[in-house]
Amino acid sequence: MTKIIGLTGGIGSGKTMVAEYLKSLGIPVYIADDEARELMTSNKIINKISSSFGKEVVENGTLNRTKLAQIVFNNPEKLQKLNSIVHPEVKKHFDAWVKKHENFPFVVKEAAILFESGSYKYCDAVITVTAPLETRLQRVIDRDKTDREAVLKRIQNQWTDEQRIGKSDYVIHNLSIDSTKKQINEILKSLKNQ
Repeated sequence: MTKIIGLTGGIGSGKTMVAEYLKSLGIPVYIADDEARELMTSNKIINKISSSFGKEVVENGTLNRTKLAQIVFNNPEKLQKLNSIVHPEVKKHFDAWVKKHENFPFVVKEAAILFESGSYKYCDAVITVTAPLETRLQRVIDRDKTDREAVLKRIQNQWTDEQRIGKSDYVIHNLSIDSTKKQINEILKSLKNQ
């Protein structure tokens, strides 16, 4: 049976780089945020979001992500409401995706909120990617063309590295590309031997 490996980490930790390296090795990787974004273009989800958050979050039949983000990001209850609409759809989509890849010994589900969403419960093992705070801040500032305060706010809304590490089977300390690849290869060896 195909094993599901969860891959998570805080914003700017380097999850995407780890996911890309795993893909380059021929391992199927499901990027939950990308898939959720894609699923949120379906009429079914748009209608559910519109009825929960008001018609102003939809323009010309598509979600206005900026307006939706303004509503949910500083309101934990509304964020939870949005997640309760999107996460079950992502779970269904992921389950179908796993079936398509059942000939692989394992697949990877990359999700920033793997623990917060409860998705980790469906994983056979979890890998957390960490990096020093300053490194993370700089990566996100450069990538998103944003400021330090905005990134710190996003980091404060996520679990801490300590919380994630406490529930993980493996930890990658993402300090350099070479050392990170080496850690990934060690983890893969360990997973193959299980």
